[in-house]
Amino acid sequence: MKRLFDFLVSLFAIIILSIPMLLISLIVRKKMGSPVLFTQKRPGLKGKPFYIYKFRTMTNETDKNGDLLPNEERITKSGQSIRKLSLDELPQLFNVLKGDISLVGPRPLLMEYLPLYNHEQARRHDVRPGITGWAQVNGRNAINWEERFELDVWYVDNQSFFLDIKILFMTVIKVFKREDVNKDDNTTMEPFKGNKSNE
Repeated sequence: MKRLFDFLVSLFAIIILSIPMLLISLIVRKKMGSPVLFTQKRPGLKGKPFYIYKFRTMTNETDKNGDLLPNEERITKSGQSIRKLSLDELPQLFNVLKGDISLVGPRPLLMEYLPLYNHEQARRHDVRPGITGWAQVNGRNAINWEERFELDVWYVDNQSFFLDIKILFMTVIKVFKREDVNKDDNTTMEPFKGNKSNE
C-alpha cells in the first residue's frame, strides 16, 4: 500500500509542480550554469546505493589547490532562498517515482557514514529512506546527530500509513513556517563523525 501511495502521490505532484520546477531549473541555470541538478550517491534500503536528485544551490568554485570552497562560500543568494523553502528537494519526487526512496522515511545521508553507525543507528536503513521523516518534523537540522538517529529508529519501529500522513502534514507546516532548516547559522549540518557508542 505504501509503495502504491508513494507512486500515485509523486506522479500527481510532479504533474502539478512541473511549471514551478521548470522555473527553478531556469533560475539555477541562469545563476549557476549547468548542470541544473545535483546528484550524489546515497544509501537506500539496507544500505543499497542509489543516486539522489536535488536542484543545485551552490557553485563549483575551488581554491588555488583545486579543492571546493566551504559550503557557506559557494551557496548563492538564490540557492539560499531555494533551500529555505525546501524547493531543492523537489527533484526527489522522481526518486520516489523510481522506488529509490519513499515520501516518508529516514533521510538518506552520505555513503561514508555507513561504517560510523552503531548497531541501533544502522537500523534506520531497515526501511526505505524518504524525502521527509520523523526527525525532519521534530527538529530537522536543529537537533544533533544522536537525537536525529533516535527519531529515525523510532519511526522504523512505529511506521504506519497514518503516521506517514501525519508527517507529511507536519512537513507542509514546517516548510511554510521555514522552521529548523539549518542548525544555528550553518549552511548545512556538521558532518557525522561517529560517536562513543560505536566503540
